[in-house]
Amino acid sequence: MITVDEINDAWGWTGLHAVEVLGENAFGNLIVRDDDGMYWRLSPQDLRCEPVAEDRAALDALSYNQEFLDGWYMPDQVRLAETALGPLTAGRKYCLRIPSALGGHYGRDNLAMVPLHELIRFSGEGAQQFDGLPGWDAFV
Repeated sequence: MITVDEINDAWGWTGLHAVEVLGENAFGNLIVRDDDGMYWRLSPQDLRCEPVAEDRAALDALSYNQEFLDGWYMPDQVRLAETALGPLTAGRKYCLRIPSALGGHYGRDNLAMVPLHELIRFSGEGAQQFDGLPGWDAFV
């Protein structure tokens, strides 16, 4: 299980100050609540962490948004990862060896399984390296 301190250490530079983790998916995406009551989605494969709902009502509304749900549950990607790597073990998540934000794809040769805390740390550090570079926003 990941702590809010680990999330804040890796992604606090984005303005996130996490106080609670509400959910996680098989690829280590997280839904977190910040100290202002806003909800963020952290997507390690996209090197992205951004607000998705301004309050609990807006977050609850996302549970009816099929596009959001498909992106959250990632059924095709999870099926591929399970076939290629087997089922997840405690504390581990599937990931892309090369993040999609850097051209990586969901293929057998680009999948791995890592501890969640390492995935969050690595993706936060990687995203911070690219933050502010000209044109970076066009990739994420």
